[in-house]
Amino acid sequence: ESRAANASNKEINIQWYISSMAKPSNDTETKVLLLYAYNTQPVKISNIKIFSSMSVFSGHLWIPLARIISLRKELSNLKEQVEILMLSSKSLSSALDSTGFLEQSETPSKKPQMNVAKVHLDEKTEEMAKRCLSEVKALLSAVPALSSPLTEIPFDVTLQSIESLEDMFDLANGCIITEENLFNWIISLLH
Repeated sequence: ESRAANASNKEINIQWYISSMAKPSNDTETKVLLLYAYNTQPVKISNIKIFSSMSVFSGHLWIPLARIISLRKELSNLKEQVEILMLSSKSLSSALDSTGFLEQSETPSKKPQMNVAKVHLDEKTEEMAKRCLSEVKALLSAVPALSSPLTEIPFDVTLQSIESLEDMFDLANGCIITEENLFNWIISLLH
């Protein structure tokens, strides 16, 4: 029972399935199956045989393997660029306040806050983010051909949000996303 399902907040769970036998019909390129489940309200399931909820959803999508690999590389580059921007803003802040900022940032309680702090993107990084997020949108859309490129970023870019997206397209592990703005954007694509 303790392992049934328990989500105290909204979350989406992403898993990948790669099979040499199961393939969508009429496709020649290699595709993998994205399995997802999410809840829009807290959920506690103690008995799966009698569970019924209007706030739990699941589904699947066939996605081209080559595009996932390419997107994951782009997301990795974006994460690296965001980390560089964070370090440069941290260096700037520490130069302005040479004693206080460094001491605060070295304490363990301050480090997680850096991951969720909004990152101010330069023009190059913003364009890189728009390209990556446009590809995420195209891959998760019901009709990818009708998916138009993003003209603005639909959520605040944080190191955590970019890491979550990178983990989402990790075929070996999958992930759970709880960050509200990113969660809302992803489920809006899956509808």
